[in-house]
Amino acid sequence: MKKISSLLLVAVFAGAFTLGAYKLFFENTNYKVVTQEGENTTFKTNYTPTSPKGAGINELDFTTAAETTVNAVVHVKNVTLSSGPTNIMEFFYGSKSSQTPQVGTGSGVIISSDGYIVTNNHVIDKANKLQVTLNNNKTYDAELIGTDPNTDIALLKIDAKKHLPYLAFGDSDNVKIGEWVLAVGNPFNLTSTVTAGIVSAKARALGQIDQSFIQTDAAVNPGNSGGALVNTNGDLVGINTAITSQTGSYVGYSFAVPSNIAKKVVEDIMEYGNVLKGIIGITTPHMNSPYAIENGINEIEGVYVDGVTSGSGAEDAEIQSGDIIKKIDDIKVKKFADLTGYISAKRPGDEVILTLDRDNEVLEIPVTLKERQTLIVPVMGIEIKNLTEEDMKNFNTKTGVKIIGVPETYRGYGLYGKILLSVDDEKINNIQEAKTLFGRISRYGKTSITMLNSKGERERLIFQ
Repeated sequence: MKKISSLLLVAVFAGAFTLGAYKLFFENTNYKVVTQEGENTTFKTNYTPTSPKGAGINELDFTTAAETTVNAVVHVKNVTLSSGPTNIMEFFYGSKSSQTPQVGTGSGVIISSDGYIVTNNHVIDKANKLQVTLNNNKTYDAELIGTDPNTDIALLKIDAKKHLPYLAFGDSDNVKIGEWVLAVGNPFNLTSTVTAGIVSAKARALGQIDQSFIQTDAAVNPGNSGGALVNTNGDLVGINTAITSQTGSYVGYSFAVPSNIAKKVVEDIMEYGNVLKGIIGITTPHMNSPYAIENGINEIEGVYVDGVTSGSGAEDAEIQSGDIIKKIDDIKVKKFADLTGYISAKRPGDEVILTLDRDNEVLEIPVTLKERQTLIVPVMGIEIKNLTEEDMKNFNTKTGVKIIGVPETYRGYGLYGKILLSVDDEKINNIQEAKTLFGRISRYGKTSITMLNSKGERERLIFQ
């Protein structure tokens, strides 16, 4: 009997121990938080099991995109020759001072198997010689096919005598904020280097630049300019262009030209030799201006139409002042950069559908883009327009642009109404070429402009 009692006691203690261990170590306890007033506070919880690899970035695989990209990203070397300071012998006898080679570096992306390479215009600007080094360390001389300083895109060509690895353009309109991207380039003269980050913002405007950018926190440093921004599939979604930094090195913000814009620029250069840019033909107020604040325009989600340009597609489509653009095609428009970013990938003659809010009525209106005919050039602020057939006949010229607006600073020079033929001896054919040439002017150097007056006489002015 004692033996049976002992066994029973041992069984009871073993059962109690087992039950206690289960309660302590295995059973999930549900807690409910109750306020003193008796109101329940509910917390939403995600019960998805944690991956054994960890959460987030560890579950992503960047290796395929990196392996695809590094061999299609190249090192670009720009050699320029700069003259030394003028000496007394040169002043009296015309002897030429020695020219010192200066080397600049950047990155580029191979976009076709036969050697076409896209990079930034500022990487190759004023180059006397261009060289491209592939990721396998083979170096080739490069030919400059064309540039577009307005978008900071340039197109190069090398003859490698073999098929090269290249990247396909992706659709930058489909890039989403928070999406993982890789930046690939040659920072600090290293071979192709890969950094990862996310898309921080789209259609980001930078200062006075008439361009929208993809913003990312992938590390970009000097030498990355012209390199690739790719998604995790290895599709080219941007060309790395700029960073915001007070030190000259990466501090958390970098910007890329969207691939749709870069692709359109490259196609225009290859087909037409220059870039064709279409416009809707509207004016909008600055969002932080007193006018916008007083009228509540700065709080509008969309693009407020303040005016319509004469002869534009907007005028033909009867767009009105006061309309608010909410969408262009299938792209939502929250700010002006959303609109300009999408339009930058279009050409004159293309049709877009604008979704408007007009007095609380939603309208969908087709608009045909037209080529810009007037603009204000940088630095000097002169307003110019392309020549009409009548202008060409009256001034007996087929080149140049007409000056139709002069800021107060230059009104004493008799510029108004004359034909601007060249800037620093570089000929002008249209307003876009004029904008590019004026954009190169240094505020601290001398600039010469050549004009044609109504009598057919050429005038040359030098500004300092």
